[in-house]
Amino acid sequence: MLKTIDSLGELRGTRVLVRADLNVPLDGTTITDDGRIRAALPTLTRLVEAGARVVVISHLGRPKGAPEAKYSLQPVVGRLGELLGQDVAFATDTVGPAAQDAVAGLADGGVAVLENLRFNPGETSKDDAERLTFASELAALGDAFVSDGFGVVHRKQASVYELATLLPAAAGELVRSEVESLRKVTDQPERPFVVVLGGAKIADKLGVIDSLLGKADRILIGGGMAYTFQKAKGFEVGQSLLDESKLDVVREYMERAERDGVELVLPVDTVVAPEFSAEATPTVVPVEQMPADQEGMDIGPRTAELFGQKISDAATVFWNGPMGVFEFESFAKGTISVAETLSQAPGFTVVGGGDSAAAVRTLGFDESLFSHISTGGGASLELIEGKTLPGISILEEDTE
Repeated sequence: MLKTIDSLGELRGTRVLVRADLNVPLDGTTITDDGRIRAALPTLTRLVEAGARVVVISHLGRPKGAPEAKYSLQPVVGRLGELLGQDVAFATDTVGPAAQDAVAGLADGGVAVLENLRFNPGETSKDDAERLTFASELAALGDAFVSDGFGVVHRKQASVYELATLLPAAAGELVRSEVESLRKVTDQPERPFVVVLGGAKIADKLGVIDSLLGKADRILIGGGMAYTFQKAKGFEVGQSLLDESKLDVVREYMERAERDGVELVLPVDTVVAPEFSAEATPTVVPVEQMPADQEGMDIGPRTAELFGQKISDAATVFWNGPMGVFEFESFAKGTISVAETLSQAPGFTVVGGGDSAAAVRTLGFDESLFSHISTGGGASLELIEGKTLPGISILEEDTE
């Protein structure tokens, strides 16, 4: 069981550091998807209403341990204030004078955001002592710690792991709901249990396939990763994404699936194009007839229909990874089809973060039609895979 906010006791007047995941996509200083900010609201609202003095810490992008204007959290502050319905203070550093002043200036129920944690090299350092030093500086700004950035709980970083060892710590509402939903998929899923995997990199999903071959009833493979499976079956894949180093592993997975009675469903047709471009002319071909000079960009209509049939009667569905290059309108139909089927499925449906969650929002789907949309692609995959996540294990209650 995860430690909850209730375990922190009376919070009025208490400085509570909240590790959120406000790593939103930006076009300059314009937020193009505020989903992660909205996901932080249940925890922040609860703490505000409890009279805590809330200090929000987060990263944005991948700066190299030093300030970079394009990775500033400043654009997030205004949107967070709008959603909370109150002014939010902003500190232009992480643990320096600006941060200290912002925290000191908080009234009960007030909120401040500190600048991007990754502007400090201690946040992501591989050196335990360096991370602990930075975590200690953060801890000096708070009396308690709430971990609510699910997208980073698989990272052993100062604000995720070490900070939880220095202050009374608890899981926020988002982290708690993420873990409960994903464990509902992995521990005792209702059947049929269907897994839909897509995206570009097959290497990111091999561990998940390995783990789920013993749990899932059906595994549907689409997106760029499908071409390595097609190649392993002896088909031409043209200029499509291909990881030749994984062909033997993929063959072994296909053999295991057949042996263990797991239905491994691969595309039967593909949308191809002569080049990777939004303007490229799409053509639908059977998978066994892909031209050598074309590139696979999406699953075809027959595959979309097949996948729909395999999902429609599922009691549990986990989906991670788009079916094609959904950012290009001509190659979004496969991803739209899977999302539509999931949105109508009667079972427990989980969208596993990352590009899948982005696709659901970008393509205009009502998020309430899905049982759970994860905010962490990598974290959700590792949890599904059965790995120990540092930012989760440190929040587990002592059972002795």
